[in-house]
Amino acid sequence: MSTVTTTPAPTRTHVPAPTSALQNSLTMLRRNLRHARRYPAMTISLVSMPIAMLLLFNYVFGGTMSAGMGDQGSGEYIDYLVPGILLMAVGSGVLPTTVGVCTDMTEGIVARFRTMPINGSSILTGRAVGAVIQTMVTIVFVTGVAFLIGFRSGAEPVEWIAAAGLLALMSTALTWLAVALGQLVKAPEAASSVALPFSFLLPFLSSVFVPLDSMPGWLRHFAEWQPYTAFTETLRGLLTGTEIGKFGPLAVGWGIAIALLGFVWARSLFKRGVTR
Repeated sequence: MSTVTTTPAPTRTHVPAPTSALQNSLTMLRRNLRHARRYPAMTISLVSMPIAMLLLFNYVFGGTMSAGMGDQGSGEYIDYLVPGILLMAVGSGVLPTTVGVCTDMTEGIVARFRTMPINGSSILTGRAVGAVIQTMVTIVFVTGVAFLIGFRSGAEPVEWIAAAGLLALMSTALTWLAVALGQLVKAPEAASSVALPFSFLLPFLSSVFVPLDSMPGWLRHFAEWQPYTAFTETLRGLLTGTEIGKFGPLAVGWGIAIALLGFVWARSLFKRGVTR
């Protein structure tokens, strides 16, 4: 009597189906916000730097600056100063974002994420959205301190909403640029030098602290057309009622251009996989 040998059916290995890009982005956002909560040193520095600049220029240099601008005392100078300091608060977010992205790239967590069935762009999106949220929270703290030390604004609610939108636009633009820069630097220690022009140098070469008319001609032409001046003058007009003029469209144009450049550049670097 012959026996029939049956071949067992091959077992199928269960492979998790890729989840949606939105779900992945929210997961990465929660990861970044938890990191910010567990390691608050970078967040504290993000808040403390613009507040320190605000106090320094108001109480130490405010009288001299006001006299040079034709004002009496420092009461009016703080109204001139605060919009630019809010923009510096946005710029200071470039450093922790650049460091965070570089750290993820160099420590291997991104390489591990690439092996998982997740949407690759969500890694960058979660980082960018988390950075924008942190920056907007920083702006709230800086604004509160500004009101405590004498800042006054006659802006209507619509103008405050427009100001918040402008700050969110600049934050988004600089954040995506920082995400791209973080993929280029080879070590987290080098991130500070890469981020320095956006967080510190450009604000001093703009109308954040002094009017454009007080600058020498060659510097005035550069300052007049660079992003920080456009954003500062637009925000100053919204909050204090000064003339905005050409700076409004210029600020929106700069914001959209930098955001698109940073987004496309960051996605391109991530897809190519930057060699470490």
